[in-house]
Amino acid sequence: MDCAKTGLFIRTLRRQNGLTQQRLADILGVSDKAVSKWERGLGCPDLSLLPALAQTFSVTIENLLSGEPIRNDTERGNMKKLKFYICPICGNIITSTAETTVSCCGKILSALEAKKAQPDEKLNVELIENELFISSAHEMTKKHYISFAALLTGDCVIMRRLWPEWDMQTRIPRISRGILVWHCTKHGLFYQIV
Repeated sequence: MDCAKTGLFIRTLRRQNGLTQQRLADILGVSDKAVSKWERGLGCPDLSLLPALAQTFSVTIENLLSGEPIRNDTERGNMKKLKFYICPICGNIITSTAETTVSCCGKILSALEAKKAQPDEKLNVELIENELFISSAHEMTKKHYISFAALLTGDCVIMRRLWPEWDMQTRIPRISRGILVWHCTKHGLFYQIV
């Protein structure tokens, strides 16, 4: 940790949040002299203070340690490049249009890599009344099921949550050609062009 860089970052964040050194010190349970010392690069916050400091400024501890915000390259909103994060504990589905830091149930999640579905893995897709009727004979038990299916186009995503012990079938409005993405709880993320 570069104390000067981190201190400058803390000062910038404190000012952006409209806090005085005294107010920040009160929130963290330290003296205003300690905050002043950090901001001048003459010392760094104790490691035990980093979680509270990060929460106060709505940044990650990694940001504080690096002394600067970590910025993502934008994907310019192309939903076909949507990233999926799935919590292995609770099954929460989180998406983002660029790499990001995501955590759920105390675990840091990595974006899943979608595999191109082989012919025997593809979902059945029929066009019925301008909707895609999606179905499969895939097992749908509590331990092995398809948790969601999503249609991704350049500017839109339509996702349907699926549940174990239901038949694997759903309808998604067909708005244009796109990519059908789905997640098997045992084998991961797959895609096929529709």
